Amino acid sequence: MRIGMILDKTFPPDPRVENEAISLIKNGHEVFLFCLKYNKKEGDVLINGIQVKRYQSNKLEYKFSALAYTFPFYTNLMKRKIVRFLNKYKIEAIHIHDIRIAEAVFKANKTLKLATVLDLHDNMPEIMKLYAHLQKFPGKQLISPKKWKQKEEEFINKATKIITVSQEFIEEVVERTKIARDKIVLVPNTVHQSFYKDAVIDKLIVDAYKNDFVILYLGDTGLRRGLQTAIDALVILKEKIPNVKLVIVGISSTDTILKQQVTELKLESLVDFQGWQNVKLFPSYIVSSKVCISPLLRNIQHDVAYANKLFQYMSFGKPVLVSDAIAQKNLIEKTNSGLVHLEKNAQDFANKVMQLYVDSALRDRLGRNGKQFVEEEFCWEKTSEKLIALYANLKS
Repeated sequence: MRIGMILDKTFPPDPRVENEAISLIKNGHEVFLFCLKYNKKEGDVLINGIQVKRYQSNKLEYKFSALAYTFPFYTNLMKRKIVRFLNKYKIEAIHIHDIRIAEAVFKANKTLKLATVLDLHDNMPEIMKLYAHLQKFPGKQLISPKKWKQKEEEFINKATKIITVSQEFIEEVVERTKIARDKIVLVPNTVHQSFYKDAVIDKLIVDAYKNDFVILYLGDTGLRRGLQTAIDALVILKEKIPNVKLVIVGISSTDTILKQQVTELKLESLVDFQGWQNVKLFPSYIVSSKVCISPLLRNIQHDVAYANKLFQYMSFGKPVLVSDAIAQKNLIEKTNSGLVHLEKNAQDFANKVMQLYVDSALRDRLGRNGKQFVEEEFCWEKTSEKLIALYANLKS
């Protein structure tokens, strides 16, 4: 099948898009990826068998994308490009990555009537409620998460099949939209076996932290990820763990708030902001750690999704400490691969770290459980099987 994947941003990077495309190609499909470019010199390219087709965009168009379901400008601009893409590459099935561009795709597909797979990476309408620019003028007046949710439900009903990232997300969608359960398929974000089997460990990173009790965080550092809780907990932990170190590998626009918090609490020597690092270095940071964390704040989105970082941590046999956001809490308790703390509760976070600090046997046991789970059930090679089956049975 000639599959047209639709992505409303630049590529690479996007691990989920790449993983799905490569798996489909390995199973005999051709994958053409519609994506955007902001540099006129960038051309189409072949990446790991993915035929990447880049369509020119600009800053104004990007700004219109936030208003996709307020005004029709963005949808109309994208529709024209997608029509050209679908016709030029004789696409036979469409795979839409998230909902911002979905209306443009459905309009472009009106005549062709191709089978459509809607891939919900996130509960976008719920995440939007947390965006800073939606809390103030003019974003608050112009962008309606309620309208986006209505559109999401419309697209869920229009699509031939739905893909999403957790069982909790499936339950939420089925309950809310009343779609048939067999219309939605679970394809979670998991790690390739090569992430842990073929990792090259950087000795400089390992040596830098060899004398520290490292609490590690990987990924987006936006405030909704809960790092303020971990930083507050250091005030308690530094009195009990003399060599404690919080290592943060990642960035966001709100890092200044985190750094100010560290300064105000006089914790500069205990927190390492490593910024964004190449994913190839992630295994070295994980190997250097004693405990790996995901202290998410609870909301509708976080309660139905878990981050890929959990499986990255677990694949190296590290115990994880997560907040009680439902999906990740259920995962960790089911696999017995870590401990759970109350969200936003620095004292409980510190108590759980202490539990792991004093009991190395507990750390080892939880770490082994997580590693076994990833190797036997939750690596990409296993979890992508449902994606392959979906396309094997897809009909317009």
